[in-house]
Amino acid sequence: MDRIEINSLTFEELKEFMLKLGEKSYRGEQVFTYLHRSKCIDIDELHLLPKDLRENLKVISKVRKMDIYKKYISKIDNTVKYLFLLEDMNIIETVVMEYKHGYSICISTQVGCKMGCSFCASTKEGLIRNLTPAEMVNQIYLAEKDLNINISNIVLMGSGEPLDNFENTLRFIDIISHPKGHNISLRNITLSTCGLVPRIYDLAEENLPITLSISLHSPFDDERKKIMPIGRRYSIDELIEACKFYVNKTNRRITFEYTLIENVNDRDIDVKELGKILKGLKCHINLIPLNPISEYNEDRPSRKNIERVQKELMKFNISVTIRREMGGDISASCGQLRRSVTQKNK
Repeated sequence: MDRIEINSLTFEELKEFMLKLGEKSYRGEQVFTYLHRSKCIDIDELHLLPKDLRENLKVISKVRKMDIYKKYISKIDNTVKYLFLLEDMNIIETVVMEYKHGYSICISTQVGCKMGCSFCASTKEGLIRNLTPAEMVNQIYLAEKDLNINISNIVLMGSGEPLDNFENTLRFIDIISHPKGHNISLRNITLSTCGLVPRIYDLAEENLPITLSISLHSPFDDERKKIMPIGRRYSIDELIEACKFYVNKTNRRITFEYTLIENVNDRDIDVKELGKILKGLKCHINLIPLNPISEYNEDRPSRKNIERVQKELMKFNISVTIRREMGGDISASCGQLRRSVTQKNK
């Protein structure tokens, strides 16, 4: 029988788990706080629990662990990139970025990805498996302990598609935001998706005050299909309708990620159409200069052209920023470093 992964259980699930063991529910609270506030993983050291309960927990449950495989620190801006080694020997990556307002962490939600976006290194080897909630929170706890910092913002924008790992992602959000645990504000969590339309509706029904970020990358269906295979399943019209539903349900502004690719989606016709389809929607556009990878033979636009796109979009009364690039000397962009390591190990 598989043992229960107790650091993947939510606060309420842990209390219920203890009741099923014949214990008082407060024992679940003690375990939850030990795992998610103290960030400890050794049940033997949880001395608030009776010894017989600790021994029983070691038999019927387990604490999911991971280790730092490699660590890279940028000489440019102190961005830190981690490769974490999972229990099954798979590797995931995590990035910690330092800003004036505090530390942000970009975590992975899957090992690999099946979405197939043409310019993304994460997806080139396909999806290997989903991460558990424990493997998501462990990325944060290990980074915090290693760097002796407190993370203030979490971005689910590393390897994987969070909405393709929907239930585990929701449980992760529940765990990491709970007052008895890490207690991070839901408003400081950003979830990035390539546009799984049915799941956007499902997420809207959860009515969480997180930030939803959607990868758009082209305002034209034919062009978007070439860049993002998800465009073959859901049209831009369907995606925008889902976004409108999300905004109306949550009253939260949506961020649209738009990777600028020279002479592919940065032309005047692209900019005008993008402004047209997003005008009036409660949203923000984040322009991202392309990070070239060997498997995608396109170039990033010049800085002058990037700024031109920003100015033209702002004419539609849309908030537009250009993403600050960080960790350029340590392959800090999604999937680049993990792929370079896994390719070497083959």
